[in-house]
Amino acid sequence: MRYRSGSVHLPGYINSGTGVCLDCFEIEGYVAGFGNPDWKRTHKAASHTAAAVKALLKQGATCVGRTVMDELGFGVTGENLHCGTPINPASPSVVPGGSCSGSAVAVSAQLVEFALGWLARDPHILSRVGDALLPAAACGLRGKRQLVFADDCFELLKIPNQKTVDVIENAVRTLPYGFQPPKHINIGQYICSNVPSLKEFCEPSTKLQEGKSALKALCTVMLLLQRYEFKANHEDWVNTVKPKLGLEVSTRVLQAVNFTDDNIKSLYIVRTEWRAALKNLLKDTGILVLPTMAGHPLKRNSKQRLSSEFEDKMYAFVSIAALSGCCQATVPLGNHNDHPISISFVAAHGSDKFLLRAILDMYSAVQEQIVLASKLALPPVIDRDVDTSELLKEKFFVDNDTSPFLVGNNQVLCGSSGKLGQPVFKQAEADCDQALLLDKKNVKAYLRRGTAKESVLNYQEALQDFRHALALEPQNKTALAAEKRLQKHLSRNNWRAEILLGQLLWQETLQVFEAVKLLLGAIQYGNV
Repeated sequence: MRYRSGSVHLPGYINSGTGVCLDCFEIEGYVAGFGNPDWKRTHKAASHTAAAVKALLKQGATCVGRTVMDELGFGVTGENLHCGTPINPASPSVVPGGSCSGSAVAVSAQLVEFALGWLARDPHILSRVGDALLPAAACGLRGKRQLVFADDCFELLKIPNQKTVDVIENAVRTLPYGFQPPKHINIGQYICSNVPSLKEFCEPSTKLQEGKSALKALCTVMLLLQRYEFKANHEDWVNTVKPKLGLEVSTRVLQAVNFTDDNIKSLYIVRTEWRAALKNLLKDTGILVLPTMAGHPLKRNSKQRLSSEFEDKMYAFVSIAALSGCCQATVPLGNHNDHPISISFVAAHGSDKFLLRAILDMYSAVQEQIVLASKLALPPVIDRDVDTSELLKEKFFVDNDTSPFLVGNNQVLCGSSGKLGQPVFKQAEADCDQALLLDKKNVKAYLRRGTAKESVLNYQEALQDFRHALALEPQNKTALAAEKRLQKHLSRNNWRAEILLGQLLWQETLQVFEAVKLLLGAIQYGNV
């Protein structure tokens, strides 16, 4: 851990909870280093303490040290050229992530209870920190909350839904009150339809790809605004001091100081429209659920760099909250393939306390579901373009196979004969039936019910459900693939049935011949 000595404390509300603060927060008498020794060398000690730190101290918190951040806030891996890389307690072989890596490590290693910015050992502590920092007016509402899952973002992950989406959905279902049934959306399509000024930043794309194009454009606007604001504040210092920076940070700083602000007004218009669109989606009681990271972190001290594909996904997830100014909280969800995973919750701008309380209410139930999910022997995620019928066919003729596999996003448990058991499919059908009673145009429900029926070999009814989905969304990729797959399956089954019928008729004919032969023999010998 990157740790600096020095502490101040007062008895009070937070009961002398210990914390550390990032070195971008000013503390009277100390220099805020901003993750770079040249910055620290060229700046004076602070004449006052940052308001956030002061508020915590007033409530009885103890500041036991300061943590070093990624240089100038531009890092994303947690590596720092000058101070090294703190060890990730959850997974020592990989980087801790940035730019608050020191603070995250201090909390994860249980050296402190909380850290600025905004990291805590559990939601109870985070809620207490929120009570100290947030004004009473920011408490939000206590109405029934609704989780809104960004399905298209989760589809970009190589992690089974059973360890992400299902954990949260199942946790909410176990709660006796306080949450409405979850909602599922394509956030990329929503952005495309509700942020009109974003079109000038979108790359040309097909109708099917416009959601991904909108997400990429949103992250482009966020990065351009970051460069503009960094340049406005720090260009003179960079040009005068010429600081020594890490390679990737140096590249980002150079992009910022060379930024031209010809289009700056359009950037701020997009930000305003996106904040309004997200507020309209979530209202006062909605919480958007999306992945925190785009994949597995880099190995510690690796020479490998983040791929452009990884960065595009990562910044797309980050930009949803960062560009809108909405509040975001991240909750760990255990591990997958020996890598830590987490999920993020986003609430409307100004709804910080509402979000903290919602997470506090569901946290225990989430922890129970994480334990259950960890006991599932999950296979790798199957590519959505693979012909599921071939995978099913392969499984049906393997004896003594008890391992689970995926159909779409559903786990299926096989019995010892390789045949399907009756796991969650009846319940899935019932849930979808209920959803369709409420909304006859619920495409997601038709897709899920169709998948459930296909999984128990009810191909004809499954095909009907997928065709219902296509009637509502003619270009739905999942439904188109399913229709093609099921038509192929049904035609193959019809062909097999004809062959089987022919074989049965032939066998019956042979049996008749044998009977006639026996009868003639009996007549010949006078037995009849």
